[in-house]
Amino acid sequence: MNESPDETSLWREILGRNEFDDRIDTQSDITNLDAFRLLGRCVMLITEVRGLFAAKFLLQLGLVFPVLLLPWMAKIVVDNVILAQPFGTTEVLYPPFMHPILALVQGREPMDIMLILTTIYFVMLVTIGSRFGGTGASLLDGRDAATQSENATSQGGSEGGSFWGVLEFMVNVRMTQTLANRIRSRLFDRLSRLPMTALDDQRIGDSVYRVLYDAPSAPRLAFDLTFAPFFAALSALINLYILQYSYGDVAPELIWIAWATVPVAFLTTFPFSGALRRTNQNKRAAGSATTNVMEESMSNVAAVQSLGASKQERERFAERSETAFQRERYAIGVIIATSLLNGAALGVAGIYVMILFTDQIIAGSMSPGDFAVIMGVFYGISWPAAYFGAIWIKLQEAVAAVRRVFFFVDYHVSEDCGGERRLTGVSSGIRFDRVGFNYPDDHTALRDISLSLEVGQLVALVGPTGAGKTTLAYMVPALLRPSSGSVEIDGVNLREFDIDSVRQQITYVFQEHILLSETIRENLLLASPDATESDIMSALGTAGCMDFVTSLPEGIDTVLGRGGDTLSVGQQQRLCIARGLVRDSSVLILDEPTAALDPQTENKLVASLQAAAANRLVIVIAHRLSTIRHADRIVFLEDGMVRDLGDHETLMASDGPYREFVELQTGEDQ
Repeated sequence: MNESPDETSLWREILGRNEFDDRIDTQSDITNLDAFRLLGRCVMLITEVRGLFAAKFLLQLGLVFPVLLLPWMAKIVVDNVILAQPFGTTEVLYPPFMHPILALVQGREPMDIMLILTTIYFVMLVTIGSRFGGTGASLLDGRDAATQSENATSQGGSEGGSFWGVLEFMVNVRMTQTLANRIRSRLFDRLSRLPMTALDDQRIGDSVYRVLYDAPSAPRLAFDLTFAPFFAALSALINLYILQYSYGDVAPELIWIAWATVPVAFLTTFPFSGALRRTNQNKRAAGSATTNVMEESMSNVAAVQSLGASKQERERFAERSETAFQRERYAIGVIIATSLLNGAALGVAGIYVMILFTDQIIAGSMSPGDFAVIMGVFYGISWPAAYFGAIWIKLQEAVAAVRRVFFFVDYHVSEDCGGERRLTGVSSGIRFDRVGFNYPDDHTALRDISLSLEVGQLVALVGPTGAGKTTLAYMVPALLRPSSGSVEIDGVNLREFDIDSVRQQITYVFQEHILLSETIRENLLLASPDATESDIMSALGTAGCMDFVTSLPEGIDTVLGRGGDTLSVGQQQRLCIARGLVRDSSVLILDEPTAALDPQTENKLVASLQAAAANRLVIVIAHRLSTIRHADRIVFLEDGMVRDLGDHETLMASDGPYREFVELQTGEDQ
């Protein structure tokens, strides 16, 4: 029989390999050993909220005893109140924890018994509430996926109600959200510190998905592996004891049936572990890809519209979204199949218990009131058994999420290879000693570069596109690390310094205009939080920003649009330069700072950079002759090597590649 395309796709998703859209997170299937290691790491997270964990544990422990009382109180109501049977009519023994209550009701009239039991139940209801009602995350209900994710993190809340339940719920929310926020912050910090080579491959949409939707799975797993299993096991053991104590002589078969539910729950779920993890890995990869398509399209909406590509982008999003929904359906299908199998096995056991129970009532060894006890006790055993099977299914989904989180938490970043020495300033300069660099795709960007750049100089890095100028500049603030050789600051290897202190002393102004959707003031304070009003105005003036800033409705407190879109390209560039100038750093690096400036503004900026170089090292990456000719030192790069070195007049006097480069440029200008 031929399979339909949909059927073929289904089996490929469930039984085949993963199909990730990630560029750097490409690990395939998660093995059972990988899953157990990830689960262990999640459990260790509890140490970060140990106080709240202990409070939650004690509060939930207080709910165990009332649950044990209710079935036996129901038995008394049925047998000794409704049927008016005397105590001790059957062979069933009351467990020891019921003896204080029996002492209160034995020998009393049915209505007195009912009044006493009602009072006890009312006191438990007011103080603890109903275990089966509970206080859950629905108090924080929301329709969006992010809110649902938060609700899932605090799922269950409390298994009680009333005062006790509300208190437990508050502790639970505080505990889960504290840990979730820490994991999210840790992941965000790690992603923000990825090396440049990794950032080139990491998609923004994927990062957003990991922080918002994957990260909450870690604390959820931590508590799913501690609270619930412990109390499920405790419930099962206590109820097994009750069965043995009270019904062991009357119906010993109940004991064996109860014990058998636990292995049955595992046998009906464990074989599907691999398929569950695989489908959920694919589901999350597809969700991440969908988020990325939306982010890319919205970030480049002007380009999409100008190219008339709205239809193509809409179709691309619809395709990725459909893939995500399809994989979600497959994951749900596997969960439903395993849950039905698990439920069917436990249902057969329950039916047999009902038959056995009926026979015992007919034989007179049990009373009708024992029905409530048997059902309550058997539920207290079968529920944990079913839970252990269900939680194993649930864990497989969460494992796929936490692996995506820990992948980047464990990812090697540049800060990991930094030293402890703090850089407080650059007094002499930067030295490159036989520096080489290869990108992950084996492209060689720099070859054996030895070069000294001194404080008090305006240095221009010049050369054709792809010569290695930006790569060399990235070496200074350790945005990239040399594949060979070393970079030294004041004669000390850069690797010995704390990276954060290095980047406090080295300011990099990128070619791309990176602005926050905040005020102009906040954008400048990002570089120097302690900058005064005078510092801000001076930097704006030096960068030639005052003419347009003063014309804005709120001046420097004007809120910029997304990425500064309310400003022209030239204005954005000048504002980025001002942000670089406001920080009093020892080294200032500017990548194509005059590309979008008019000649008049360019001349003013170059003069300002010359003045700034009096007490710092200023490095400019540029192609314009008008920008580079005033540099104290020109470094001409080609094919990743230094081909020419000197000032403009000296290099033009020689017959080298720099002169050829300039003549070609001026020839084109003519």
